[in-house]
Amino acid sequence: MDLKDFMSNPDHDALLKDLWESHASWWQAGFTGGVDAEYTEQILPIIRERVGGLRLVLDVGGGEGQVSRAVAEVTGGMAVVVDPIVSQARMAIDRGTPAALGTAGDLPIATASVDGVVVCLVFEHVLELDRALAEVARVIRPGGRFLLLLNHPILQTPGSGLIDDAELGERYWRLGPYLKEDLSVEEVEKEVFIPFVHRPLSHYLNTAIASGFRLLEILEPPPPPGFLARADAYADSAMYPRLMVLHFGRES
Repeated sequence: MDLKDFMSNPDHDALLKDLWESHASWWQAGFTGGVDAEYTEQILPIIRERVGGLRLVLDVGGGEGQVSRAVAEVTGGMAVVVDPIVSQARMAIDRGTPAALGTAGDLPIATASVDGVVVCLVFEHVLELDRALAEVARVIRPGGRFLLLLNHPILQTPGSGLIDDAELGERYWRLGPYLKEDLSVEEVEKEVFIPFVHRPLSHYLNTAIASGFRLLEILEPPPPPGFLARADAYADSAMYPRLMVLHFGRES
């Protein structure tokens, strides 16, 4: 689906919000509380290792708050979820995490008021990336940090996927039109439809830099053992990273 065409629909925000609201319980059951190996073995450890010294952290699109809780455990400070989905924010509060309703493009946070922002597997679902990155830059104090975790853009390219070529006896990754920005709604499980916006890495990096960030570190870790153990399709493809981590500093 062409992203520009979808954005021209005046109801696009409501359509996407309804999708996320309807699948909030699916997310909570399948990806929080220690049941998902990619979070427990990889995502949360990466975040914990990089938030030291940040006393007040904003967790944008943080859902029920598992990232915020991991951050608070390390820093001893406060981590606050901002999420547009009512059921996610309520669950975060029920699980002991401060939460507020808001979108990535309109954060209900004062300018230069937080030490850091974490955005974990969110911006590949956000339509207005440039506005969202500008908002992240606005709320971080000079000298603060921004940790952005993404489904790896090369794996999220529409039309991409693992190919078993019986004739050649090979398994390889087919790459779709990587440079084209596109919106797709994928059935990730039966009757669970999730929107994904594909953008090349250059869009994320250049927009972040233009918003006042300096790149400190980029990570492309291999899938963790717990994921490979339960994902037969990836057993021979452990060198294809599923995650990309961009660690930025906020310029003064």
